[in-house]
Amino acid sequence: MRQSLTPFDVRTGGRGLIEITREVSAWVADSGIDVGLLTVFCRHTSASLTIQENAAPEVRQDIVDWLDRIAPEDSGWVHDDEGPDDMPAHLKSILTGVSLSIPVASGRPTLGTWQGIYLVEHRTRPHTRQVDLHLLGE
Repeated sequence: MRQSLTPFDVRTGGRGLIEITREVSAWVADSGIDVGLLTVFCRHTSASLTIQENAAPEVRQDIVDWLDRIAPEDSGWVHDDEGPDDMPAHLKSILTGVSLSIPVASGRPTLGTWQGIYLVEHRTRPHTRQVDLHLLGE
């Protein structure tokens, strides 16, 4: 059994879904591990991860709009240390989660045809987010 762990940065342009499938898949292929389990972990409480359709860009916009309806900025949140989008970003992160587990086979994440791995930026302004990739296998 072998394992590999690598952090990498994802630059965001503000609120939205940023696809990281290509970077994650390239890292898995370079690891030399053929079969295993990949963990993708976001080190933040106001950004998150999801696996979602990567064919129609409208899906990403609809997800952002839905999350904004679920946790709007103008709900009178007590926690607003970093602005009105601060607490809603934390709530959105709870809903979407900060960790993904993806099986690896033949040196590739076993994603479905239309699935992509996304970092979800919940804050309005751009950020650089840290994501850890951990692969355990052989």
